[in-house]
Parts: sequence; structure tokens; C-alpha cells
Amino acid sequence: MSGTTTTAVDLGPVLDFLPCATPSAWVACALEHQALLLVDHANCEKKAASTALNLIYRHVDRPALLTRMSKLAREELRHFEQVVAIMAARGLDYPQLSASRYAGELRRGVRSSDPGKLVDTLLVGAIIEARSCERFAALVPVLDEELSAFYASLLKSESRHFGDYLKLARDVGGKEEVERRLPGLLERERALIEGVDPEFRFHSGVPA
Repeated sequence: MSGTTTTAVDLGPVLDFLPCATPSAWVACALEHQALLLVDHANCEKKAASTALNLIYRHVDRPALLTRMSKLAREELRHFEQVVAIMAARGLDYPQLSASRYAGELRRGVRSSDPGKLVDTLLVGAIIEARSCERFAALVPVLDEELSAFYASLLKSESRHFGDYLKLARDVGGKEEVERRLPGLLERERALIEGVDPEFRFHSGVPA
């Protein structure tokens, strides 16, 4: 068990934002399936970079979004490289995995046309980044020293990514629109995190 702590990063905004904490059963399952955890974590970093790049392609008329998403994509790809390096050092393969239901189910709540679609997409991005940050924090106290230090090092960037997405959503849709849309998306997220999940993934719910 690692002695690494998360006190250097203020997780208050993230924890206040999320509708629930990660169930202890998920943490226990992560400890039993650390190779799978790393593989899906690598996939999550790739998907996060892809989402940011997709927003850049679709919304060239929004300079603030372009700047923030460009920086975010670079950071996510750097994290991907770090996870892959850890896997290689541990002699772990990188198999193809089926996608987690988490992001796809969250995006089912996104409206179909802009600007509502963009607002909801940004809010889903904020939720995913916040949950990633919260899960890293939940894992830090229980993983081996190397992984604990690595996940602790990601907390600051994941927390910042959460804030970036949330600010962009407010910039695009306004504070009232965000406050109107968030409860439904967060309740959808709660159901995914607290519900029984047939397969373990980085963002999965309670293990079946």
C-alpha cells in the first residue's frame, strides 16, 4: 500500500460536483484486475484526446474552445504515452477491449443539434473528467508505489480538465442553461456508477 497522498490538489470542486463517490466494490475489483485497469485507462486517454480534437474540428469559430481543447488533447496523449510505458515496463500486453458503456450512455442524454448539443457535450466532458479525477484519488491510497505516484500526478490535470469543460459549457450556454441541463446528466451518471456492471472498466459501475 502506498503512502502517497492527494493533499496537494484541492479535490473539493470535483467531489462537490459529482453525484456520488466510487463504490468500494469497484476499488476492490480494480486491485484484482490491475492489468485490465491500465489497458482501459490507456483507452480512456486516447478517447479523451479524440473528443478534444473532434471539438476542435467542429467548432473552429470558438477561439477559447480551440485553445483549451488543443492543450487538453496534448495532455491526454502524454498521459496515454505514460500509461503505455508503465504497461511495457510491467510486461503487460495491450489487447483490444470492448468499449465501456459509461461514455456512450452519458452521451445518449446529449441533444442532437447545436448549440444545445455543444453545451451537453461539454457537460459530459466535465462529468467524465471529474469522475476520472475522483477515481484516481480513490486508487492512490491502495495501489503500489509506482502506480500510486503516477495516479496522484494526474489529479491536477484531470481536475483542470473538468474545470475547462465546465467553464466552456457556461460560456457557450450560460449559467442558467448549464444549471438546467446538469441535473439530468448527473443522475444518468449516478445510475451508471452505482448500478451493477457486467464488465470491469475504468469507468464501470459496481462489478457484477
